[in-house]
Amino acid sequence: MDLEKLLADRLAPAFAAVAGGPVDPTVRRSARADYQSDAALALARRIGRPPREIAAEVLDRAALGDLCAAEVSGPGFINLTVADAALGVAVAELAGDPRLGVPRVADPQTVVVDYSAPNVAKEMHVGHLRSTVIGDATARLLDWRGHRVVRANHLGDWGTPFGMLIEHLLDLREAEGADELSVGDLDSFYRAARAKFDADEDFRDRSRRRVVSLQAGDERTMRLWRLLVRRSESYFLEVYRRLDVTLTERDFQGESRYQPLLAGVVEELGRLGLLRDSDGAACVFPPSSVGRDGEPLPLIVRKRDGGYGYPATDLAALRHRTGELGATRLLYVVGLPQRRHFEMVFAVAGAAGWLPGAARPEHVGFGSVLGADGRMLRSRAGAPVKLADLLDEAVSRATELARDKNPELAPEEVAEVGRAVGIGAVKYADLSTDRNRDYVFDWDRMLSLDGNTAPYLQYAYARIRSLFRRAGVAGVAGADGVAAGPAAVPLADPAERALVLALLGFAPVVTEVERTLEFHQLAGHLHRVATAFSAFYERCPVLRAEGPVRDGRLLLCGLTARVLRQGLDVLGIRTPERM
Repeated sequence: MDLEKLLADRLAPAFAAVAGGPVDPTVRRSARADYQSDAALALARRIGRPPREIAAEVLDRAALGDLCAAEVSGPGFINLTVADAALGVAVAELAGDPRLGVPRVADPQTVVVDYSAPNVAKEMHVGHLRSTVIGDATARLLDWRGHRVVRANHLGDWGTPFGMLIEHLLDLREAEGADELSVGDLDSFYRAARAKFDADEDFRDRSRRRVVSLQAGDERTMRLWRLLVRRSESYFLEVYRRLDVTLTERDFQGESRYQPLLAGVVEELGRLGLLRDSDGAACVFPPSSVGRDGEPLPLIVRKRDGGYGYPATDLAALRHRTGELGATRLLYVVGLPQRRHFEMVFAVAGAAGWLPGAARPEHVGFGSVLGADGRMLRSRAGAPVKLADLLDEAVSRATELARDKNPELAPEEVAEVGRAVGIGAVKYADLSTDRNRDYVFDWDRMLSLDGNTAPYLQYAYARIRSLFRRAGVAGVAGADGVAAGPAAVPLADPAERALVLALLGFAPVVTEVERTLEFHQLAGHLHRVATAFSAFYERCPVLRAEGPVRDGRLLLCGLTARVLRQGLDVLGIRTPERM
C-alpha cells in the first residue's frame, strides 16, 4: 500500500471539483503531520480564492473515510494524520512484498551509464572515486528497477601519450617493461616516460613517429599498445573488485573503439551544414553556448592538424549509443567542471538528429573530494591520493575498530567486517553528500558508529540479525526475505508508529532518486529508518512481548533489516551479519 499515492488519489477528485479541472494534490511527508498537501496554495493563485477556503472545501468533499484525520493549517496546508489501523495494514502488506513496494518498471528503457573512465597506464586516484561510486549506484538502482543497463567505462586508451609510452616500453625491453607494469606501479611507468619525453629530443622524435604508426595500425605498435591496455585493465578490475563495483572487463569501452567512426561524424556534420572553419579547425557553434564576452563558443570536432579530440569521440559514442544500442537515457557521470562541454556535445547531437524520439542525455555532475584544509585531497607529498592506498587505509582502520568493538569475533570475521565497514564508509560518505557539492574527507566522521554514516546503518542491521538469532526465528516475518506475518500490525507505542512511517517512505524515495540520481536522498532516508528503529528498539520490548504484539514487533524488525539491506545494496554497500 503506497500511502502517499492513496492519499493523493482520495484528495484528487475533491481538488478537481473545486478547481473545475485536474489538480495534483502533491502529498508529501511532513514534520507537522504524517503527510501534507500544499496544492491549495498554488490553486489559489489560479482561481483567485483564499487558499484556506479552498483547503476547507477540499476536505468537505474528500472521501477520506477512516483512512486519516485531516485539518487545515497555516495559510492553507492540509495536514493528514493516518489512522493507526491503516498504518498497521499498510506495513503488513509491505512486509509481504518481496520488492518492498518498489515494482519493476512497466516500460523499461535502455540506459547507458558512462562512468569511472580512468586513463590507461595511469593509476586510479581519489579523483576517480566519485564517478565510480555514483555511477555504480546509478547502474545498480536502474538494474533493480528493471531497466536494460549498459555500463560504459570510457577508458582513456588512445592519443598522443601512447607514442611515448610504447617507446618507453621498448627502451625497457618489452618483457621487462611488461613485468614493471604487472606489479601495478603504473604511475612510475608513466612518469618515467614523461620525463624522457621532456628531456630527450631523440625520444620525442621517436614518440611522435610511434603515434603515426599507431594511428596507421602498424602491427607491432598495435601489439604493444594492446599490452599496455591489458595490463592497465587488469589493475582497474582489481580496484573495482576491492571497491565492490559491478564494472567488468565487458564494460571497457575505450576511446579507441570510436576512432574508426570519427571521420564519419565530421562528414555527417558537414553534410548537415553544421560545420564552420575556425583558423583551420572544423567546429560547430551551438547557439546556446557563449563565452563571458558574449561571443559564440566553438566545439572543435577536428583540430587544425587533422587530429580529433574529446568532442569528436564523445559525439561518436553518443551517436553509437542511440543509433546502435537504442539508448533512450544516456547518463554521463563526470565532474561538474565538464558541464559546459557536455551541454555543447548534447546541443550538437540534437542539431544533428542523433537524439531521436525520447532519447535524452544527462550530465550527472558532481563536486570534488577535499582535504581538511578545504583544498583538493592530496597525499603528504602533495600528489593525488592513490585510490588503492585510500582503500587499504579504510579497511585497516575499520578492521581495528571491529577488533576493538567485538573481541569475540573470529579473525576471519574481523577481516570480513573490516572490509565491509571500511569500503562501505568510503562509499557512503560520498553518496550521502549532495553530489553537486564538494565534501571534506574525514576518517573519524565516516567511520563513526553515530550519525549519518555507513557503520551506523550496518550496525543497525547487525543488531537486528543478532536479535533474530537470539529469538531463534531467523525466517519469521520478513527477517530473511518474505515470510508469513500478521494481516495487520498493532501499534501500541508512538515509536512503532514513527518506524512504520519511515519504512513506508522507502518506495517513494527510491522512485524519486531514480529520476534525480541524488543518492544523498536515499542515504538520508536509510538513516531516518535506522534512527527510528533505534528509538523503537529502546522503547518497545520485542522478545519479552507476547502474542500479536510480539509478532508485530518481530515483523517491524525484519522489515527494517530488509529495507536497510536493500537500500545499502543499491548504494553498493555490504551489510555484515555481525559487528
